[in-house]
Amino acid sequence: MTDVTILLDAAAGGDRKAAAELLPLVYDELRALAAVRMAAETPGQTLQPTALVHEAYLRLVGPADSHRWDSRGHFFAAAAEAMRRILVDAARRKRREKNGGMLERVDLCEAPAAADSDAPLRDLVALDEALTRLAAVDPQAARLVELRRFGGLTIPEAAKTLGVSPRTANRVWAFARAWLHSDLVSDARNS
Repeated sequence: MTDVTILLDAAAGGDRKAAAELLPLVYDELRALAAVRMAAETPGQTLQPTALVHEAYLRLVGPADSHRWDSRGHFFAAAAEAMRRILVDAARRKRREKNGGMLERVDLCEAPAAADSDAPLRDLVALDEALTRLAAVDPQAARLVELRRFGGLTIPEAAKTLGVSPRTANRVWAFARAWLHSDLVSDARNS
């Protein structure tokens, strides 16, 4: 059993010292996940990868009785889900009218003729809603998309986390992509 797994078990059991020792061991990997995730976000994003890592870590090692991790992979899968929730919540918060809705400060000489500046936020929220619908149809496919899209895992890494073969993960990935494409296209038509 690795140091990370031992510390995960201890942190899940309520050991605050273990939780404090765990962060330096997993920080670089969580930071890399966050950096990959943030690279796909819109320019001008106020949430930085470091803040995303810290927020996700606090959610993961928060109340001791609410989290149990079976393995290192399970922990990183939970981290990917926490990052997804944080980013979706941030996108929804930015879209609210009291936060300026989709208003954006632009110099008059730099104003684009007809830009759709809220498209990335709308896309993230639409993807989250589509993933929720996919989870009702095929929870494993939704989990795989979450691990790949929000966790930055490769097919072999995600397959290991899900406990399936890479070949099965490839098949589920193909299904999930097709299902999401179909769902998002039909959702866009209905909007």
